[in-house]
Amino acid sequence: MTNLILAALAALVVGIVIGILVGRSGQGQTLRQRRAEQQIEELRSEFTRYQAQVNEHFMESAHLLRRFNDAYRDVNQHMARGANRLCNDEDWMEELQQETSKKRLEEVREDAPAEPPRDYAPKTDPEAKGTLAEDFGLDKEKKASQA
Repeated sequence: MTNLILAALAALVVGIVIGILVGRSGQGQTLRQRRAEQQIEELRSEFTRYQAQVNEHFMESAHLLRRFNDAYRDVNQHMARGANRLCNDEDWMEELQQETSKKRLEEVREDAPAEPPRDYAPKTDPEAKGTLAEDFGLDKEKKASQA
């Protein structure tokens, strides 16, 4: 009976040692997994902070550009009012108005879509033959001699 008790105690000790070893090896993988998850979470938070900084930068840039455009428009209006108030020269005023109308016309032209280049000359007369006609540009005498 003592042999049976000793064998049971030996089996218990061996089982405990094996359990501790298996538990530690599992803890090592779990610990590595936790560290990897922690690193991933740190990278996500850093990326989120970076996105917030980029968003804030462009929002501030848009605000500053809007302020710049407003200031430019205010200075331009101030100069125009000053010119109207201080200059009595009608020739100068007409020239200023012509320049303003030219600039507006150029802006309108810039906004209009550009026509693509043509690989043919457009007809000037609707009844005339086009440049792709076989007898375009040939004299009538040459035409008669070819027939």
